[in-house]
Amino acid sequence: MWWAFLVMAPVGYLMGSVPMGLIAGRLVRGIDIREYGSGKTGFTNALRTIGLRASLLVLLGDAAKGALPVLIARLLSDDAYVQAVAGLAAVVGHDWPVFAGFRGGRGVTTFFGVILGMNPLVVVVLVPVGVAIAFLTRYMSVMSIGSSVLAACVLIGLAAAGVLPAAYALYASLGAALIVVLHRENIRRLLAGTEPKIGRGGERRAEEARGSP
Repeated sequence: MWWAFLVMAPVGYLMGSVPMGLIAGRLVRGIDIREYGSGKTGFTNALRTIGLRASLLVLLGDAAKGALPVLIARLLSDDAYVQAVAGLAAVVGHDWPVFAGFRGGRGVTTFFGVILGMNPLVVVVLVPVGVAIAFLTRYMSVMSIGSSVLAACVLIGLAAAGVLPAAYALYASLGAALIVVLHRENIRRLLAGTEPKIGRGGERRAEEARGSP
């Protein structure tokens, strides 16, 4: 059903574009969290700027806006590629949200929200691994990059074994690649030894930094 792709691509993008971190920052502290820390709207920067409790709501919201498009797509069509397109569109919406001037996050939580909608068991298995990476390294960026690449490898393996559709593996591969690209500055800082560890880096950004994408 070709029309399902035409419907779910914009639906996924618009759902992904809801800026949960930006909304939480306005409600909790009356700030634009993009003016602080990394300048992003996702869970990590929310944790740095508005605290654990509010950032957990951001985490749940960002995950939900990844899972819901997949579930809606499944109601419309049994084609797994429709779900993959809806999910990838949600990640793109989170990264470049139309409702927030195309300045969003890096899509990690929404990426895993999509996988949650595709196969919850995969996320249940991977979450403890991600937590362990964060605990051992103290870097959220390492956890984000490592867990997303691992998720892609797991879905590729399950697709190759015939357990999951190939469309899921394609989604995970493209989503993980996008996450790595969007973390390129973090990778440079990690190599330079200047990447802030968990709980640090929530200061107000310089004027020139706030004006950059």
